[in-house]
Order: sequence, then C-alpha cells, then structure tokens
Amino acid sequence: MIRLLKRLCIEGDAVTQQVFLKPADGWVGDVIPFAQSGRAHLYYLHDARDASDPGMGWHRYETIDFVEYVDQGESIPRGSESSPDRNVYTGSIIESEGVLHAFYTGFNAAFHEPGQPARQLVMHATSTSVERPWHKHPEDTFGAPEGYEPVDFRDPFVFRPDPAGPWHLLVIARRDEGPDRRRGVILDYVSDDLARWEFRGEFWAPNRYVAIECPEVFQFGDNWYLVYSEFSERFATHYRVGPTPRGPWSVPELDTVDGRGFYAAKSLELDGSRYFAGWIPTRVGETDDGAWEWAGSLAVHEARTLPDGSLAFSIPRALRASFATCCAAEPRPAVGQWTQTGNGLRASAPDGVAAAVTDHLPDQYLFEATVHAEPGTVEWGIILRASSDASEGYLLRIEPRRNRLVFDRWPRLRTGPAQWQISGDVPFLPELERQLRPSGGRYELKIVVEGTICVAYVNDEVAMSARLYDHRTGGIGLFVGEGTATFTSVSIATR
Repeated sequence: MIRLLKRLCIEGDAVTQQVFLKPADGWVGDVIPFAQSGRAHLYYLHDARDASDPGMGWHRYETIDFVEYVDQGESIPRGSESSPDRNVYTGSIIESEGVLHAFYTGFNAAFHEPGQPARQLVMHATSTSVERPWHKHPEDTFGAPEGYEPVDFRDPFVFRPDPAGPWHLLVIARRDEGPDRRRGVILDYVSDDLARWEFRGEFWAPNRYVAIECPEVFQFGDNWYLVYSEFSERFATHYRVGPTPRGPWSVPELDTVDGRGFYAAKSLELDGSRYFAGWIPTRVGETDDGAWEWAGSLAVHEARTLPDGSLAFSIPRALRASFATCCAAEPRPAVGQWTQTGNGLRASAPDGVAAAVTDHLPDQYLFEATVHAEPGTVEWGIILRASSDASEGYLLRIEPRRNRLVFDRWPRLRTGPAQWQISGDVPFLPELERQLRPSGGRYELKIVVEGTICVAYVNDEVAMSARLYDHRTGGIGLFVGEGTATFTSVSIATR
C-alpha cells in the first residue's frame, strides 16, 4: 500500500487529505465510480459554473483508501460547440477483455434537427487504461425509442449479471404519455459486443417519479440492489432489494442512502467493501437560507448489509482511522444540571434544557460519542459551531420518541424586526430528516466537520449530510431536552 501511494504521488498532482473534495476550478457533479487493481477511480461531472463557456466533461479522482486522493484532471473531454456531446453527462464504466468502455450521456442544446428539441443520447468511448486517452465512437450513438421523450434519455449503466450472458444497459427515460409526474422509467437494452444494443423494454416502471436518475444494479452479499436518485417528492438516492438482477424489488424500512444534502450516489466495490460516492450540494450565496444548487463537494459513505438485506451506512474505516490526533476540548456546563460520571457527563433536564459547550474547534475534526438516553427523554443532540452559551449553532437533534435525527439551527431566519418574527413554525429542515431504527436508548455518534460541511453517522447505520454556512466558528455543544442522557467516550480528533 505504501508503494502504491508513492506511485500515486508521482503519477498525479499533489495528494490531498481534504475530506470533502472539489476541484480548484469548479464543483463535483454526478460521480461515476470504477474500481480496478485495488484503486478507486471516481470519475465525475466537472461543473465550472461558467455561463460564458457552457459544457462539461468527466474528470477523475483516484484513491486507494478514501483518505488521500489524487486529482487526475480531465478524463473524457466535452465535445465541440457543434458536437452532440458538448456536455458529457452521467454514465458508467466497465472493463471487457482488457478494454475500458465508458457509456455516457451526450447533450448539446444547440444540436438538434429542425423543428425538434435537443435530444439526450447514449454515447460510447473506449480506452486501454485509466491513464490513457479515451477514444469516442460516435457511430455507436443512439437516442430514445419510440414512445419515450427524446429530452430525458440519460445515465446509462452497463452491467453483466450472468458472465455467460449478454451485457445489459439500463438508461432512464420518460414515457411520452401519461400523468406528467409519473412517467419516469428505466429501460433495458442488451448487447453481445458493447457496440450494438437491442431494446428489450422497461426494466422498472414504478409510476411514481418525474424521472429516475443515475440507476445502478449490483449484487452485494446474498441480495441484488437497485440504486437510483429521484427528484419528484424529494431529492434523494434510494435503493431497493431483490433476489435477482431484475427483482422483484422490495422497499426496505429505511430506503435512502442519505438525505437532501447528498445526491446522485453510485457505488463501487473495493477490497470486499462497498462505497457510495455522491455530492453534497452548495447553496445559493453560500448562506443557510440559499436554495440548493446542482453539484458541490464529493462525499463517500461505506455500506454494509444487515440481516434483513437492508443497507447500513458509516464513515469509511480508513477515513475514521486517519483522525488520529486527539484535540483537547472539554465540554463545560453552559445551562442546566450536569454531573461527572466516570468517563462521561450526565445531563438531567426533566422540564427544560441542559447544555455544555467546548472552546472553539478547528476547521476540520471528527467528533465521536456514545449516548445513553433514559426512557421518556424527548430529545438530545449535538450543537456544531456552538456559541459559548449554547444559544447559537447547528443542532443535530435526536428525538427518541420519533426515532429520528433532524437538523436545526439557531438563530433561525427572521421574518420581521419583532422578537417573535422568526421562522419558528419550521422546527427543523425537513429535507434533511433521517429516520432511525429503534436502539433501546443507546446511540453511537460520529460527526465529520470540515469547512462548510458536516456528515453525521448514527449507530453506523444512518448518514446525514448538511452545509454550515452562516456560522464558521464555534465549539461543540452537548444538549438534552426534557429528559436525561449520559454522554460517554466523548472524543474530538484531527488529522
């Protein structure tokens, strides 16, 4: 591993230990993960956000452990102003007989037939190595079949469920008839040579979504999984579980990878473990009240299967181990009753709130704690970027009675000059709400904070990603509301 890391340093640009990556000249869009020879290659849509120079291609990050990355720069370039792939959008990569095949979405708003809208197209490129240039094959291009809208035909995913059978290409589409918000489907094509594809009909048609983005199908343990992202009722990456590559698909109790703050996730298997890579969106104006934007910073969750076949998500093990420097920061009571209990702190607030706060913390750290909430406790949680009196900051609040984790902040948006004119009728950001499995009052909490981003993991099962714009400094706060909880094994570590 050490030799490989040295090789990465030589072959690529400088290795970075930033947790949530973004290129210096843009942002990370949809990720196309590919694993080869013990290395993860995270191809992604490079969004420069330059209105004067539209179009995007694929760039690539390379890593062996999701701790240190090399930015390998542009991989598949965008086409010319007159090419159908002025935008090289989402797709997938497979290897066959020593050749890499990339299938991607080509789109050019100016490239269309007279009187017809611009089309999204499935396009093909090959390479002999991740380090070598890609050769595009325009002769293999094809668009939506009859009965489906030409402008929503994208995100091809190629896989081979049976090594002795044909390749399958899944691509998202929209029927050209029916209720507008219910037309999203996934189509299925087959091929023996990865060049000519035969349409086989609809792979999945739930009659539920405007569109089904970034699909993938893989086997993990004893089950098959269908992963996709949707933007109908919510922006989220979902998954379904089935006994075969075609299902039938069942809905797990907790069916999302993360919340609104983590989108378009796709996965790869590396050294027997599976990792989901997606992007944490920015917000307009870099403010907490700004609208979510497309693209942002790279984030990765590690997945494992539970006995019922559902997936649990946690911080990648090597990333957690990289936070090895203890940061001396003792929470001090700010309000309410706190008592020392061996290696922990116990807060009792039967009819109010108790809070304790550390001094200011660095820009990047990992917070960990084990929390025991006594029966009947209404809420407890962590305050990020907390003020010394715990009255301001970002709240990651667990509500045991509802078995959920929510994201809140104080002060909230003011709606007028009077004291009561705050957005108090919205008690948390509902788009970030995460359901939890019952845990008997015991919780393991891990939170990674870096710059404007935090990612929280509860019981190594549930992940929540969020942005932190308006408060840039502060400590860590512990709080309990209307109940009693004990915080043990509290640690704060840096890299």
